[in-house]
Amino acid sequence: MLHSLSVAVSLAASRPDLQVDVAATDPAVLRRARDIVEALGPSRINWRLLGPGWLRAIRMPEGGPPKLPMLVANARVLAAYDVIVAPERTTAALRKLGVKSKLVYTQHGAGDREGPFEARLGAFDLVFAAGRKQRDRMIQEGLVALGNCAIVGYPKFDLVDALKPDLPQLFAEQRPTVLYNPHFHAGLSSWPVWGRQVLDAFAGQTRYNLIFAPHLRLFGSRPPREVPELAAYLGNPAIHMDLGGSVAAIDMTYLRMADVYLGDVSSQIYEFLRQPRPCVLLNPRHIEWRGDPSYGHWRFGPVVEDIQQLLPTIAAAQTGHPQVRPVQVAGFNETFENQGEPASSRAARAIAGLLGPSPVAEPTGDAAVA
Repeated sequence: MLHSLSVAVSLAASRPDLQVDVAATDPAVLRRARDIVEALGPSRINWRLLGPGWLRAIRMPEGGPPKLPMLVANARVLAAYDVIVAPERTTAALRKLGVKSKLVYTQHGAGDREGPFEARLGAFDLVFAAGRKQRDRMIQEGLVALGNCAIVGYPKFDLVDALKPDLPQLFAEQRPTVLYNPHFHAGLSSWPVWGRQVLDAFAGQTRYNLIFAPHLRLFGSRPPREVPELAAYLGNPAIHMDLGGSVAAIDMTYLRMADVYLGDVSSQIYEFLRQPRPCVLLNPRHIEWRGDPSYGHWRFGPVVEDIQQLLPTIAAAQTGHPQVRPVQVAGFNETFENQGEPASSRAARAIAGLLGPSPVAEPTGDAAVA
């Protein structure tokens, strides 16, 4: 939601002739979205909770109601919009359901993992890119045409800068803080192979504090106390666990707090590098990653091949950061393009371009940001 909300706000502010609705299938998500927008100030956004209620009540393991059945149930409702803006790719299924509305995909990250570079992108009339690296890869792989892709920057940064979330005091002891951010993809994530060993390593030392904030889909945003394999770490004063249940898990709070990033294939490493700091990557499957664009971010710090070397590698990453910092800066600048204009404004203008210039007469167009 943080990858699209600022775009909706900018679109509503810049094009008063348009009706802008924010739609969601989960009332908790809609409430959170509304709270965020209201914190930014007055807006012309309308709020829409999509049904049916019985389908909303079904909860998937990764959190929220089932996406594809919800799209099927709401296809007729969504078809009434001129433009549908979505931060996820399942919305591409609307094409197969006969929906003729213009479809816009905002992306929800700017990482290197192969998964987001897939054929469903071709169903969208407009696909955003954070920078040339992302755009060029989508075009080179034949996923989108140049005319269907807009480099807009990273609207999430606009929202975080506007909200300026407070950084909480999580630990009694002041130590360097490591953020462990494993991905949810079972075949790529470090969690299934090394996750418990990572937590054990931090539970048995006094040099670092650890924030364990995995991808929201790894545990479905459940409270840590409901996850049996995390029971041993509850109450440990050096470990803070957030599986996605708080706003801090999505608004870059933990990324801003941490001194060291520890992860695998999550795009959040690029958000972390908005302020260059030490990074450590985990390779439990001993992947041959060098030269593979899907692991381009593994250039930003040492790669752990032996879990027994985890803590020494983190210490080495801190000491050796001045040497890798130029690589991190270059990688960040290659990923995010900044042209002196807020990304949300550029994105809003690109969406409005699908509807043509603002008319003098009564408004006719409308857009939904789902």
